[in-house]
Amino acid sequence: MTTPVRTRFAPSPTGYMHIGGMRTALFAWLWARHTGGVFILRIDDTDQERNVEAALGPIFRAFEWLGLNWDEGPKVGGSFEPYYQSQRTALYQAAVDRLLAEGKAFKDFDAPEVIAEDRKQAETAKRTYVNVRRSLELSEAEKKQLEASGKPFVVRFLIPRDQKIAIDDAVRGHVEWDCSLMPDPVIMRSNGSFLYNFATVVDDSQMQITHVIRAEEHLANTPVQALIHMALGNPLPVFAHIPFITAPGSTKKLSKRDVDKLRNSPQLKKMFDRADEVFPQLGLGDSKTLNPVMVEYYERLGYLPSGILNALSRLGWSLDGTTEFLSLEDVIQNFTLERIVKAPAGFDPEKLQSYQQHWMNQLPLSDKVTGCLPFLTQAKLISGDIDDSTREIVAQVISAVADRLRVFSDILDYKEFFVDDESMTFDEKPFQQRLRDAPEAVGLLKSVREQLTTVTPFDAATLDKLVHDFVETSGIKIGQIVHALRVAVTGKSVGVGLFDALAILGRTRSLRRIDRALDRV
Repeated sequence: MTTPVRTRFAPSPTGYMHIGGMRTALFAWLWARHTGGVFILRIDDTDQERNVEAALGPIFRAFEWLGLNWDEGPKVGGSFEPYYQSQRTALYQAAVDRLLAEGKAFKDFDAPEVIAEDRKQAETAKRTYVNVRRSLELSEAEKKQLEASGKPFVVRFLIPRDQKIAIDDAVRGHVEWDCSLMPDPVIMRSNGSFLYNFATVVDDSQMQITHVIRAEEHLANTPVQALIHMALGNPLPVFAHIPFITAPGSTKKLSKRDVDKLRNSPQLKKMFDRADEVFPQLGLGDSKTLNPVMVEYYERLGYLPSGILNALSRLGWSLDGTTEFLSLEDVIQNFTLERIVKAPAGFDPEKLQSYQQHWMNQLPLSDKVTGCLPFLTQAKLISGDIDDSTREIVAQVISAVADRLRVFSDILDYKEFFVDDESMTFDEKPFQQRLRDAPEAVGLLKSVREQLTTVTPFDAATLDKLVHDFVETSGIKIGQIVHALRVAVTGKSVGVGLFDALAILGRTRSLRRIDRALDRV
């Protein structure tokens, strides 16, 4: 009988969800879903100085926004509770005690300065550092005496230095390490706390994890973890170390620590600038609060989960080398570990936008309206009491905007349709150019205004004909009136089609805005 697949994602509560970490979680989730297995969310919160609850919020939020449900873990429980490392210390202590009793670990009484000197000597001699096992030479009586005196000690796992350790990684292939070059790792600190490399082995075994799918930087942890698994008599899980995500135009890992450099990256600058334009309107700070390295950045800007999931699934995995647009269901059906590549996956903002645009274009108009309404409400451009007339105006704007609506927050670029006529601001440069510095503009605008008072129906097609007839009878070029009219009714020189804008605003609002513009010249 085949053992059911059980995968896990075990983040530390950092206060945000890294886009690269989300890709790792997605791959583990996909393998569980593809095989009909179980996906576990486990929290590695051994750092007790962190406010765990506050720091976990963005992690849970990211999973929930993307629709990546977990079968076991916080909020949902499971057969192997608790799912927080900080609550599992009894399990770790029992495993330490067992390794000590079986002679597979030892208490090391060497002072930190002694170990530092050992490292210095190894460096001077240009040889690989491996710790000196002085404490193994102590008699039982000497050890008890040191403990009784309060001498601090750590517990180290005893590396079998007379052998090699190898794994067959599902992504990297056969990987081998020489144990003679490995220092004995600390598994329990002098204060009684436990190290990640040790705790994660105990957890993976106890939770019956079959596949450890994680970022390639963890490959260096694997030999020690495999040896601890073997010492405890555990079956080895399948390891799959997936490629890290590189910053655009770089071979360096995409990292929040490099956010200032990323801000000035030609490929990412637009994404930072967009955050600085949109987030202040929503009361969310700016790009210093949320940036493109964080999953929440995309949620708060109104990206679609389908667009982000499509982009993340293609970072290091492909269906056939050519298919770009894949629904989550498509990826689940076709996902295999064999098709994960070894090479680093480059984060490409333009490709991300193409995925987002594709899935936005698939949405029916009603869903686009539903997606845009929270942004208009949060920006205080509409009230919280949304009636059918409000939805209709939003629908008309979205239809006029067409494929320029790439993410839901783009609706905020068209605030002229939602502000009061008296509150609408005019962009000074086009106002000066199209009205104040154009001698004929005022007279032409007044003449068109007269015709707008009676034209029926007040729709885009009729208004288009009216203006073109006016141009022909007046013997002018169309640019002499449409630019002035656009600035008068929208306050801007660019936007949706002029006749769509007039129709959306309606006769009364359009006339009121033209009057404001004329009074301002």
